[in-house]
Amino acid sequence: MEHTFKLLIDGRLVSTPRTFPVVNPATAAPFAACPDADPEHVETAVAAAKRAFPGWSALPVEQRADRIEAICQAMEVRASEFTALLTSEQGAPLNQAGAEVHHAIETLRAFRDMRVESRVLRDGPKGKVIEHRTPLGVVAAIVPWNFPLVLLINKLGPALITGNTVIVKPASTTPLTALLLGEILADVLPAGVVNILAGTHLGSSLSEHPDVAMVTLTGSTETGKAVMAAAAKSMKRVTLELGGNDVVIVLDDVDVKHVAAQVFKAAMSNSGQICVAPKRAYVPAAVYDEFCDEMARLAGELVVGDGSQQGTQMGPLQNKSQFERVLALIEDSRERGTIIAGGHPLDRDGYFIAPTIVRDLPDDALLVSEEQFGPAFPVLRYDNIDDVIARANNSIYGLAGTIWARDVDRAIEIAKQIDSGTVWINQHFAIEPTIPMRGAKQSGLGAELGQDGLHEFTQAHVVNAVGYGDGDISIRGAA
Repeated sequence: MEHTFKLLIDGRLVSTPRTFPVVNPATAAPFAACPDADPEHVETAVAAAKRAFPGWSALPVEQRADRIEAICQAMEVRASEFTALLTSEQGAPLNQAGAEVHHAIETLRAFRDMRVESRVLRDGPKGKVIEHRTPLGVVAAIVPWNFPLVLLINKLGPALITGNTVIVKPASTTPLTALLLGEILADVLPAGVVNILAGTHLGSSLSEHPDVAMVTLTGSTETGKAVMAAAAKSMKRVTLELGGNDVVIVLDDVDVKHVAAQVFKAAMSNSGQICVAPKRAYVPAAVYDEFCDEMARLAGELVVGDGSQQGTQMGPLQNKSQFERVLALIEDSRERGTIIAGGHPLDRDGYFIAPTIVRDLPDDALLVSEEQFGPAFPVLRYDNIDDVIARANNSIYGLAGTIWARDVDRAIEIAKQIDSGTVWINQHFAIEPTIPMRGAKQSGLGAELGQDGLHEFTQAHVVNAVGYGDGDISIRGAA
């Protein structure tokens, strides 16, 4: 596409001396040039955000909400442009890219309507205690490549409505949708309120910067550890939405074909590149063969191709590194289990892998124990529910999971025993802006979405008051 992309710094769209290529994963060829920010751009952007913070945070919340609505309306006008660009840089089919754009706008509107309210903790003869919340300051939002627009909005929305200013750092393989959004923000927001920096060598500069008050990251667990270590130098607030090895448990009372179709669709959505996508399924021995056969049949029917082509159901992996990693996991599975569908790259340009289903793997196989983040899916057999709960929980991750059952009450009791921040029953991807998401174990810290997610972008303050002359200086419960 013919478009000159620029950084957003202090309300201005900024070119850089150096650019880097952005690759279309369906062709493995560059299709656009992206400006490459350097440490000086970081300093300028952070200074601008710090300077803009007092004015933005002092603006009445209804006026901040009006600005957010203006962003939504401008995104709607350019929705087709966002959709085409998402497909080009991320690889998702056009209908799925369009759904991401729509979801991003609706999520931003949900945050527009959310408010941080003060809480009265006590109001009586012993005095009045109020908890109120204030914005933190400059927030660094680090965004991954699998859903580059909606995961940006998950951070930008709560940061803005609570009165923070923001530095956005998109993934270097999918930076362009964020820069396109920057063109809208430059016209809608006061200078410095949001700054967008794309770059290949920014490293930990934002996580370490003394004037950044909070880092919010969606990414891998290893990246989360690095961000957490850098942020610890100045005791920054962090929210980390990290990797997952999300489990599916199928109970013995289901319609096997129906559930297999639902699990397959979720596992292959976005070419398997979803943090909360199912990564492994445990199926009762009595229906194991039938379930595996149905998954293999569905894999053989899925239409894989360039997301810009009509009829494509699954696109490529987003980048070469992930493509090679998933192929390595498949090769390990070939030696340890039985590949019943796929198991190979497609013979064409781009990062395409045939939808792959593997059965008969042990739990310590890499495809079972690690997060594949691609279209390769293991189906595992179990004999009793206590065994499968223990196997499901035998992971460093705990992001999400799903249980399929006709007996919902039984499923709820099992769900309570799964070490994940979220467990869905008879559904996948039931993500709503008003419901918080959290990671357990090494899947993250803090909450995203919902009122709890909103609170992550604020500092709680307690005001504890008694009448004049009623105070008591005795120390009770002090550390």
